[in-house]
Amino acid sequence: MDRTGGMIRAWPAATALLCSACLLGACGASTTPSTTPSTTSTMPSTTTTASTATTIAVTRNLIVTPAIRSGLISADAAYHSLPVTDYTGLDPGMTYYAFDPTNSTYYAAAGLIASAKSIKAQIGDQDDGGFNLFTRPSTTTKWTVFNDGLGAAQDSICPISIPAAVLAVWNWKPNSCFPPQSP
Repeated sequence: MDRTGGMIRAWPAATALLCSACLLGACGASTTPSTTPSTTSTMPSTTTTASTATTIAVTRNLIVTPAIRSGLISADAAYHSLPVTDYTGLDPGMTYYAFDPTNSTYYAAAGLIASAKSIKAQIGDQDDGGFNLFTRPSTTTKWTVFNDGLGAAQDSICPISIPAAVLAVWNWKPNSCFPPQSP
């Protein structure tokens, strides 16, 4: 017998017994119901699925940014042969802006505010109604101006045909070219 009193032979047996107990404990743990939800994937992580998305072009109402405001005022001033300084801005209750993807065109409608210092702009607003329609193809930055000062007047004819989708996002009547009148 050795100095350890046979303990050398006991260590391998004890180690084997301990490992067996751990393995059995682990196996028993896997059959215990879990309260933590798990996610199972039936597809391998290396597989990707191609999806086809259908994009529908939708006419949308847009926010008038300072750059758009400036462009509309500049276009209108040039249309009336007046300096930009003759206008102080756009009437917030009478300004509309939209994009129609079916014809790739931006539409705007605006009432301009004449400067108190410009008699010509004030007279123009009074005589023409101070309301204009604008179009701009998406491929350019230049607005085309259409005078619609009499748009709400009975028997007036709209200078352009605004698409029905644009009229809808602006909440205007079909086939009109002027915002609804306030009651």
